[in-house]
Amino acid sequence: MSRLVRRASFCSIRSSAVSSSSMPASFADLPNDVRSLCGMPDHRASLSGVLTNKLVVIIATEAPIGVALNTAALLGVGLGRHHDDTVGPDTADASGTPHTGMCAYPIPVLRAPAEQLHALRAEAATRPDLTIHDMTQVAQQARTYEQMSTRLSGTKPEDIEYLGLALYGPRPTIDSLTGALPLYR
Repeated sequence: MSRLVRRASFCSIRSSAVSSSSMPASFADLPNDVRSLCGMPDHRASLSGVLTNKLVVIIATEAPIGVALNTAALLGVGLGRHHDDTVGPDTADASGTPHTGMCAYPIPVLRAPAEQLHALRAEAATRPDLTIHDMTQVAQQARTYEQMSTRLSGTKPEDIEYLGLALYGPRPTIDSLTGALPLYR
């Protein structure tokens, strides 16, 4: 089992067994297989944040596999840019070789029909405690960011086709919106 899977499993097990108020404030107090070795304080994901917040990616069921993978990658980059606390500090392996920080959150990748993504995004937008990142058909077809921005600004909200969403916020809010969605397989 990889370290990332163990780390995600450890956090999942700890979150179900122990309340976040009794957990250590940072990963520095965790066992060696979970602890980061050479972190930068401004990019440190707190364990209490990981236990109280959740991140999910939802991909349109109809999207071809290449588009789905690209959508998931772009949503992850967008979310990481807006939430430094989602990325853990850099680490090193046993030989001292550095490895850049990765997302400190488990990221379930779910699927939903494109029409459901539209409704899900609209519902999520009513929740002020959520961050929404979306990938649209307009963005996927554009050659440049400027072209995408121009085309999107001329598209009515009801005409936007979503290829995927990333939602980040309080665990109960995310669960209430996405709990019934199946995993992307």
